[in-house]
Amino acid sequence: MKIKSLFQNITIKQANVFTILVLFLFTMIFVGLLVEDIYKDYENTIVQSSSMNFENINSNELLQEKQQKLKSVLIKSVLAIVTLSFIIFAIFLGLNNLFNKLLQRDTQTFLDFFKKAVDKEEAINSNAIFFQDFKIMVGYANEMVRKINEQKNILQELNLSLEERVKKKTADLLQINETLQEEKTFSQDLLKAQKEFLRYTVHETNTPLSVILTSIELYVMKHPKDRQLSKIEAAVKNIFSIYDDLSYLVKKDQVEYKKSVINFKNFLNSRIDFFSEVAELSRIYFDYKEPNEEFHIYFNETKLQRIVDNTLTNAIKYTLPNEVVHVKLIKVGTYVEFLVSSKSKIIQDTQKVFEAYYREEKSRDGFGLGLRLVKSICEEESVEVDVASNDSLTTFSYKFKVMGE
Repeated sequence: MKIKSLFQNITIKQANVFTILVLFLFTMIFVGLLVEDIYKDYENTIVQSSSMNFENINSNELLQEKQQKLKSVLIKSVLAIVTLSFIIFAIFLGLNNLFNKLLQRDTQTFLDFFKKAVDKEEAINSNAIFFQDFKIMVGYANEMVRKINEQKNILQELNLSLEERVKKKTADLLQINETLQEEKTFSQDLLKAQKEFLRYTVHETNTPLSVILTSIELYVMKHPKDRQLSKIEAAVKNIFSIYDDLSYLVKKDQVEYKKSVINFKNFLNSRIDFFSEVAELSRIYFDYKEPNEEFHIYFNETKLQRIVDNTLTNAIKYTLPNEVVHVKLIKVGTYVEFLVSSKSKIIQDTQKVFEAYYREEKSRDGFGLGLRLVKSICEEESVEVDVASNDSLTTFSYKFKVMGE
């Protein structure tokens, strides 16, 4: 691992120097070994010559002469070997240097190409490359540059097209926004005018309705009430209930509805009396037994009237003919529960009946706003609401907090 990490970041030039040094080292070792071998042969030859001529004293001069010649031959042989080794090394070094320069040139050509490829779209000239392997790589590199340039041109065209489309969409959106602003202003003005008209209508409706009811009461004081007059009175009371709903809707965001102490039993008595004639004309009858104890709640009277009136009129409208509407006030812990039950068609979705404009019986008149108004008041005042419906009865119940509990 250490050797691998040592050569991991080596350059071609560094590898070339390292190779030359290794070759030079091995050449020197080879020369040294060869010279050492020749020198050993020389010593052996000298020893043999000495033993052969040891008895012949006259041949000492001849022996010295032979040793001198052998020494000269040894020196010449060593010099020849060293010279030849250096010549071979020099030839190899020259060839290695030549090929390395060609390799470095081809490699540098590729390096320059990839540096320039970031900013310039230039291909490599294959004639400037020496090695065939690199020429093959040149073909791949030039093809890569060509495809990159094609993709780059396509992206530029797409960007230009996208910019144009974005500009066009932006202009269209600005135009649409201007139109929406104009329509918003128009809608706000229309809504404001509608509210003003509704406020004026509600205000102006109160007087004639009051006059009609007062006139009926005065007439009844002097004359017996007939069925036709009862119908007129019931119709006026229905209109009065609608008027009260509209009046509350118009004023609820502008008027502070203050709370007061209300005797729930007496209040409910008065509202049942108010709608009893309306119920009788629809062949509906109230079954209400007053509780023995008094129930006082801290509530706004207008809001309580909207809850009670809408629940009673809703019961009159949807109860089957000749049936009874059961009204109860019962104590449940620290709450007083107001219940209205009657036999009617089963309510399929007991949650949707409180949504605006929802009516399960499409043939019935009305906008379906009464129960939505009741639901919003109950949410504001933390009144628990529950609806249950089956084949026998449909029951609306409301739980109000009792004072002092």
